[in-house]
Amino acid sequence: MRKLLTMMLCLVLVSSALFAAGKTEAAPAAKKDANVVKIALIIENTIDDKGWCQAMHDGIIEAQGLLPGRIDYTYSEKMSPVDAGSAARQYVAQGYDIVIAHGAQYKNLILEMAEEYPNVTFAFGTSSEIGPANVFTYMPESEETGYLSGLIAGMATKKNIVGLVGPVDAGDAARYNRGYVLGVKAVNPSAKVMVAHSGSFSDFIKAGEIAQSQIKSGADILTGSSQQALGALRAVADHRDMDIWWVGQDTAQIDIPEGYKVLAASSYNYASVVVGLVEKHDAGIKGGMCLPMNFNNGGFIFEFNPALAKMYDGAIKAKVAEAIASFTAKPNMVNYTSVDYSKL
Repeated sequence: MRKLLTMMLCLVLVSSALFAAGKTEAAPAAKKDANVVKIALIIENTIDDKGWCQAMHDGIIEAQGLLPGRIDYTYSEKMSPVDAGSAARQYVAQGYDIVIAHGAQYKNLILEMAEEYPNVTFAFGTSSEIGPANVFTYMPESEETGYLSGLIAGMATKKNIVGLVGPVDAGDAARYNRGYVLGVKAVNPSAKVMVAHSGSFSDFIKAGEIAQSQIKSGADILTGSSQQALGALRAVADHRDMDIWWVGQDTAQIDIPEGYKVLAASSYNYASVVVGLVEKHDAGIKGGMCLPMNFNNGGFIFEFNPALAKMYDGAIKAKVAEAIASFTAKPNMVNYTSVDYSKL
């Protein structure tokens, strides 16, 4: 009996020693650098889609350069609103400070997550709504970029017919489209503007079909926004030897194979939004605001295609420069709500 008790006591002592050793040797939880803001991005397409999603990704990369050592960044691609919830919760569990769900389709998810995790900042756009205390929205005032595209289209068209392939008639897409109409009419009141919507932000095929239809109807300058616009640009590029051209809503389009048809393009500079989010985080502000984007606050950039300079040098280039200077001096100069498509 005494031998049995001795053996049991030894086992207890050994177990206690192993347990103590385990506690001592376990690595402590990594401490987060208080100076680093952890940002996670959730997108429905990819970071190289030459459109909506790439613009935000590029903006975050640029913001990292503007704020050296301040931003720890990761992303999840091809996230439907259903899948995005799981990704967002993982980011919260990993200690991310800001979760950006880049698309209005994520609105309901973000509002739900914000209520569940009040100490985390969430952001989505485009939207001009003012959300809860830990939600930021962002809204490109894209009537400005649309207006520039319209100026170019109205002055460059030879047939006096221009086309517009939109995704849906809402948000920043609606603002861009109406700005385009106003730009065309400002320089060419007699030009016909054909407007159609694919009904999707990512339906390349439908956008291409609409563009081909507009081209058959005589349009020689076309434009469009969001990812779906790439399908319309490809339709324009199918007419290699014809005077049919594109003005874009993403400067990355100038450098892709179809870029030889792109006269000029604007882009959203999401670096301004991301830097703004970091500044608000530093100030202890978690949300409850809409961050606007315009030429005045550096939210937009614009580029002509240098390979096509002969098409815009002179009057077109001067008119665009004049408009950009006006927008840079003062925002909200384009009354996009005045456009009525039924009267075109």
